[in-house]
Amino acid sequence: MKRICTYICLLFTLSSLAQSRSTANRYFNEFAYVKAAELYERIAAKGDTSKIVLSRLGDCYYFNVKTDKSEYWYKQLFDLYEHYDIEAEYYYRYSQSLKANKKYSEADDWLLKFEKKKESDSRGKKLQQHKDYVKTFTDVNKDIEVKNLIINTQYSDFGGFQSDKRMYFSSTRASSVAKEKTLYDWNKQPMLNIYVLKGTRDVRLVSRVNSKYHDANAILTKDGKTMYFTRDNFDGKKLKTDNKRTTHLKIYRSRLKNGIWTPPRALSFNNDDYSTGHPALSADESELYFVSDKPGGYGQTDIYKVKILPRGRFGTPKNLGPKINTEGREMFPFVSDNDQLFFASDGHLGLGLLDIFKSKIDTDNYEEPINIGAPFNSSKDDFAFFTRENYGYFSSNREGGRGDDDIYRFDVKKCEESITGVAYNSKDKTVLPETLVKLISSKGEVLATVLTDTEGRYRFNNVDCENLYTLTGDKKGFVSDKTTVKTEDVRGWIIDSKLFLTPLIIDDQIVINPIYFDFDKWDVREDAEYELEKIVTVMNEYPEMVIRIESHTDSRGGSDYNRILSDKRAKSTRDYIISRGIAANRIQSAKGFGEDQLLNHCNDANSGTCSEQEHQKNRRSYFYIVKGKSNVKSSKE
Repeated sequence: MKRICTYICLLFTLSSLAQSRSTANRYFNEFAYVKAAELYERIAAKGDTSKIVLSRLGDCYYFNVKTDKSEYWYKQLFDLYEHYDIEAEYYYRYSQSLKANKKYSEADDWLLKFEKKKESDSRGKKLQQHKDYVKTFTDVNKDIEVKNLIINTQYSDFGGFQSDKRMYFSSTRASSVAKEKTLYDWNKQPMLNIYVLKGTRDVRLVSRVNSKYHDANAILTKDGKTMYFTRDNFDGKKLKTDNKRTTHLKIYRSRLKNGIWTPPRALSFNNDDYSTGHPALSADESELYFVSDKPGGYGQTDIYKVKILPRGRFGTPKNLGPKINTEGREMFPFVSDNDQLFFASDGHLGLGLLDIFKSKIDTDNYEEPINIGAPFNSSKDDFAFFTRENYGYFSSNREGGRGDDDIYRFDVKKCEESITGVAYNSKDKTVLPETLVKLISSKGEVLATVLTDTEGRYRFNNVDCENLYTLTGDKKGFVSDKTTVKTEDVRGWIIDSKLFLTPLIIDDQIVINPIYFDFDKWDVREDAEYELEKIVTVMNEYPEMVIRIESHTDSRGGSDYNRILSDKRAKSTRDYIISRGIAANRIQSAKGFGEDQLLNHCNDANSGTCSEQEHQKNRRSYFYIVKGKSNVKSSKE
């Protein structure tokens, strides 16, 4: 009798479990994951640890981003059934759950198992190419400041989009419209609405746009007159489904007329049998990017784009291809003004679940996506990226938030460095105090000027990173020097650069580079003008100064001829200086000496044995200071 009772009870229990599992399966298939999880857990507690129960328990929590619980149930699944036939996707989901819980080493092990299980899948191959991805993706963006917005609630808030000093976003928070909506069975939160933030706290529903069902992901054209957004397939009267009774998403458009949004209309490329959503406009607003799970894609959801034609029509949607899309989910596209495509993905290698990536757009081509790293990406879902110049928004359900999904604002802290150095006398390497140093931009703008201190040092603080600058040094009685400096991309970096100024006054002379004349001529050439301008500069700096000019030649040619030629050159030099505004009485004399005062052995007797360099040494001009020297400090003083 006891056996019979036990047998009958066992049959009753099995029958009850089967019935409960059937009910749970129905909720699961209707995407009612919260309710399904509750039922599956009751079934598991009664002893049903079948593969379908454990896998679906893991899925219920995975799809609602409860990764501590999805990890637990996937572990139970693999502990019992790893050596049986478990679908490859569960290896990936288990890996993602572990990664979301920051168990990167274990996650990588399971990702490698996934790769062996499904060799054709691109998601498994990426780990082999970037084994140090965690360090790479976390050791970046040190100049980004992230702030959780005060408008976030305990519910899901995401998708900040700025338009004309207003931020549009999506939320499941309570509102007058939300009260009319039922709870969403997926996560037991209210349906989504589109809100607008005016100022810092004034949150309002966008009027005439929201329906009784999901409305989200609003974007606006730059003129603020056209809105695209995602909505459940609802025509204002009836919620439409496919032949499996599943409601899909569609993209709608509304126009702003006389300050009122017109009734939204579904776009022509939507379809009742699959979802389209997450609209984004190209930088020139000629194309619309969107996400879809339409047949023929590469993964669970892919990013597409479509031409916007005249009169509100659209071209044929085009898949962005396998460089962008993976076997996983690619979502939330956004195109910046400089043609960077940002999107969220759980198929490219990341730090957790959805990570944000970017790819440079070149017409119809896209560069290999780059994970933009922390602090944008975390071990949880990070998505809905938006940027304008040095600020922007992204959404995340990371730890430390106010609720489910939160909107975060980021600001790029200005990357600044310092340029420091010393000004030297190029002849004797002594330091030069009171040297005027200028910092000049690549556009030629003087950004700052400083005087060197008693040790010849100068410093420019708050200099922008990753730019090219010119430094110039000027000091009375010296030839200016300049150098080029390129700043790094490291905030707070100090770059050292030196300036070497050549003295123009040494003892009783103004010293410049040799000035040259054409053969048998005494006209001042353009290259000689450049050097003579240094004489003009010194004489303008010292208005009491009086000089005399001496010109010399080498020994080649007749001595009388050389004397006459050098004299003409000396006087031509004098005339140029006078033409530049220097009074004639400030040049005491201009005289040529020919070859009478050679500096070496290259006289007439040895002329044929001397090199050109030796002859050149004798071809020179001197500019002697004969008055006003008392106010001049030579380079040797």
